Amino acid sequence: MTDKRFTKIKYVAERRQKYLTLVLENIHDRHNVSAILRSADAVGIDKIYLIYNTNKYPKMGKHSSASAKKWIDLERFDNVKDCFDQLKKQKFRIYSTFISEKKYEGETDTSLYDLDLTKKTALVFGNEHTGVSEEVKELSHGNFMIPMYGMIQSLNVSVAVAVSLYEALRQRELKGKYTKSDYTKTELKEKIDNYINRKKYNAAGLSVKRA
Repeated sequence: MTDKRFTKIKYVAERRQKYLTLVLENIHDRHNVSAILRSADAVGIDKIYLIYNTNKYPKMGKHSSASAKKWIDLERFDNVKDCFDQLKKQKFRIYSTFISEKKYEGETDTSLYDLDLTKKTALVFGNEHTGVSEEVKELSHGNFMIPMYGMIQSLNVSVAVAVSLYEALRQRELKGKYTKSDYTKTELKEKIDNYINRKKYNAAGLSVKRA
């Protein structure tokens, strides 16, 4: 490995966000999943939680966002409760996004821009057609909305994820979260070593852990 490559790996590892994560529930389009992985890697997401119980996890092409898939840990669950229990044990606040009736009753849901995304935060995004499940709505700490003022009150899920993550990046940069890591020195060393060895992963560059 060249010094330049090692320096880049170290730079990226030191800026990974230990306490910012995504939960993807039954997102079936591989292009959406690929786009989400690219945005997550760009923002410094270290791990993504997958819930697949009504749809199959999409088969990812070998070259589809391959560079992003190599650098993010994925953990898969077959039910919402087990996934959320794990997050709550780690003291994450879990926020899902869906269009509630409040918007049309003169009330408002919490805006994305009013969330404190500098704390331990898990953002949940659901299926392209059905959105998040009722169980996700019930077990989340809250719902948030991305402000929209057009006739069409929804965004493509990969776009919604990107918008949300870059608001988190903005807040976290202001708090210095990208200059001072939440990982211990030992954890960072392990992470750097892990990144160096990721070329040993499967051909798709993807490692999915099943809970």
